[in-house]
Amino acid sequence: MVELHFSRALLSDGWRRDILITLNGRKISAIAVGAPPSANAERISGIAVPGLTNVHSHAFQRAMAGLAETRGPAEDSFWTWREVMYRFLAEMTPDDIEAVAALAYAEMLEAGFTTVGEFHYLHNAPDGRRYADPAETGARIVAAAKTSGIGLTLLPSFYAHGGCGGRPAKPGQIRFLSDLDGFADLLASSGRHVASLDGAKLGIAPHSLRAVDAPELRTLLQAYPDGPVHIHAAEQVAEVEECFKWSGARPVEWLLDNAGLDSRWCLIHCTHMTEDETARLARSGATVGLCPITESSLGDGIFAGVGYQNAGGHFAVGTDSNIRIAANEELRTLEYGQRLRDQRRNCLTGVSRTSTGRTIFDAALAGGTRALASEAGAIEVGKSADIVVLDDTNPSLVARDGDALLDAWIFASGPAVREVYAGGRLVVRDGRHIKGEAIRARYAVTMRRLLSGG
Repeated sequence: MVELHFSRALLSDGWRRDILITLNGRKISAIAVGAPPSANAERISGIAVPGLTNVHSHAFQRAMAGLAETRGPAEDSFWTWREVMYRFLAEMTPDDIEAVAALAYAEMLEAGFTTVGEFHYLHNAPDGRRYADPAETGARIVAAAKTSGIGLTLLPSFYAHGGCGGRPAKPGQIRFLSDLDGFADLLASSGRHVASLDGAKLGIAPHSLRAVDAPELRTLLQAYPDGPVHIHAAEQVAEVEECFKWSGARPVEWLLDNAGLDSRWCLIHCTHMTEDETARLARSGATVGLCPITESSLGDGIFAGVGYQNAGGHFAVGTDSNIRIAANEELRTLEYGQRLRDQRRNCLTGVSRTSTGRTIFDAALAGGTRALASEAGAIEVGKSADIVVLDDTNPSLVARDGDALLDAWIFASGPAVREVYAGGRLVVRDGRHIKGEAIRARYAVTMRRLLSGG
């Protein structure tokens, strides 16, 4: 048993003062409001809020952050960035993947994310062959989560093709590829590794309608009827056009008509939808996983957030390419995109005199918990003890209270996370991960080798 005392906290029923929280292992076992600290309680200075869920990560891409910012001979786009990514990952070993993921996960915790959905598609050796353990690289993701202490939903990706309708894969995609039998082996082994990490979850991630054909998707959904299902959809105009040429339907439209979307689904990006798709997707019960920093970096476009939210849709945020890991900045960039498009302010509140920060924080928290089948999502008895402590001495947070604290953290501050508890364990102290020095040293060795070419 561990007891923590906070002067202010955002509980599931709102902001409260003088809160004594009892942890029993990973879970919150008791909460007393208006209570003095007990004799054994640790008094935590700062403001306690629930840890956010990072619904979409490709951890290995943290290693190439900033390496695709030189303009090429042709007009740069998502597709030219993808070619840089293919060249970079060709040399990564399982040890490299683990080192990079550990750094990304430590930075996520320092930023206020306490659970990550790892959309994991870097399965094979550089020559395309399976490792002896088909989930060798997935095991390294699990190991990185253990090292960092972050909560994990592992989402092994099925990737069989290089374009809609079963077009052949490109050479740069050989590390991703599988067939249905191979994926069954991969998922079985992934399940064994995930079982070694307390509280971790397993789902599936058909990569996109470019990488999985219709019969394969049906087989996957029949074979794995439980747990989260994540898929990229409608990120780029060229993708939408390719899907329409193949099927006569746009990607989100095709999924709505053919895949039985419901609450276990999370569609990543959905940048390019019609009004009808937006309304139908909101009604389906699925979650949209938005990655505003990455979507800005890649020039994807702006999600129809206002229309989707007005239709009752669920959304969450993720760090995707991990070019910049910051929970508050993902939420800020989401709202600012809507403002730039619509030329007005406070777009995602929907209700007058309502905090924008609180609105998008609550929505992302609920959507992420739903999309990853997470045991966290609130400071509440029975939930995983995922608690982020904001620094109340940060200049942007001083003299703020209630929802104004979230507005200040999201829209006015840089790093403001002081401590983080993930699954009941203290993993960040004074703004730094408790194992950060060793994690960063290992990452530095990895990067020096990767960037030197050997």
